[in-house]
Amino acid sequence: MAEAETVIEISHVSTRFGDHVVHADVDLQVRRGEIFALVGGSGSGKSTLLREMILLQRPDSGSIRVLGVDLQSLDEKQAQALRQRLGVMFQQGGLFGSLDVRENVGLPLREHTALDDALIDEIAAWKIALTGLAPETGMQYPSELSGGMHKRASLARALALDPELLFLDEPTAGLDPVSAGGVDELVLNLRDLFGLTVVMITHDLDLLWQVADRVAVLGEGKVQGIGSMAELSRLEHPAIRQFFDGSRGRAAEEQAKESTWKQK
Repeated sequence: MAEAETVIEISHVSTRFGDHVVHADVDLQVRRGEIFALVGGSGSGKSTLLREMILLQRPDSGSIRVLGVDLQSLDEKQAQALRQRLGVMFQQGGLFGSLDVRENVGLPLREHTALDDALIDEIAAWKIALTGLAPETGMQYPSELSGGMHKRASLARALALDPELLFLDEPTAGLDPVSAGGVDELVLNLRDLFGLTVVMITHDLDLLWQVADRVAVLGEGKVQGIGSMAELSRLEHPAIRQFFDGSRGRAAEEQAKESTWKQK
């Protein structure tokens, strides 16, 4: 079987903030249709790399190609066209408190299409339903939502323009185990339903084991390891071992193995 198309290619990327080196010659690729996770300790450059991939920041050197487009060569019109092919769910949600959920989800459609209001409302209601929220949630404001509902509403907005690439920043952060498990299943279902490519930052070990196809571990400015969680579990670098050693790491690994066994 032919290898899947590369949809993100990061080559020799270096990033500095003053004297602080965040990335030092980072290389990695993301393949079409996979769920790809970025992990690493605080200050390892995960969020900075995500911001560079979604055109919110430029690296100091190196190149990033997204969907075949070199990000360093874009003018503003070209950048705007590319952004409309990306969906982003930010860690804190980023919903506008003065708009209800349906208005929040419909906002990208109002900004970037010529669709009439009635059709936009219908599409927004469909996206809300796709994320597992009840129809009446569309009439609620962000301040009225639970943590899990807020995450799902943010995801519905990220899906508004039918993106090819979906970026998730800590999609289960702050959620109870039941709500987090629901997000795990939702991400898998959306990938399979729409053929999405998903790039996520997460510290959630269950999410990494249950959902991620490949994981890149950042540390000391570089990619210290990349592969499935099972492959990474055999590596000895300290930046990688933190995801497998200790009670939480062992429990997540055992749960993943048990789930795989049951599926067989």
